[in-house]
Amino acid sequence: MNDSITRIELEFERAAQARSNGNEGQARVCARRAAGIAIRDHFKRRGVHPPSTSAYDLLIFIKEDPLLPPDLKRVADHLTLRVTEEFNLPVDTDLVSDARLLCEWLLNH
Repeated sequence: MNDSITRIELEFERAAQARSNGNEGQARVCARRAAGIAIRDHFKRRGVHPPSTSAYDLLIFIKEDPLLPPDLKRVADHLTLRVTEEFNLPVDTDLVSDARLLCEWLLNH
């Protein structure tokens, strides 16, 4: 199995564990890390050297990719949102599910 896929699945397992422990913030961190791994893998296969190793920076970078469908650009945007003072997202979305959609697309294109 591809090392990136293994690492991505591990992050999603960590996200599920964090969520089951009531730690939604940690679940979001794991979702972002999974997306970062998929983005690095995607660019590596295209021969593009990513500008950063930071998952957050890579999410900003991928939003400018003309090959990324608009709905996935929105997912990348959601994954870079800051939480409110109450530690909630300003949009109603499931970042773990969103990240999984983004990862699946990136790993297949």
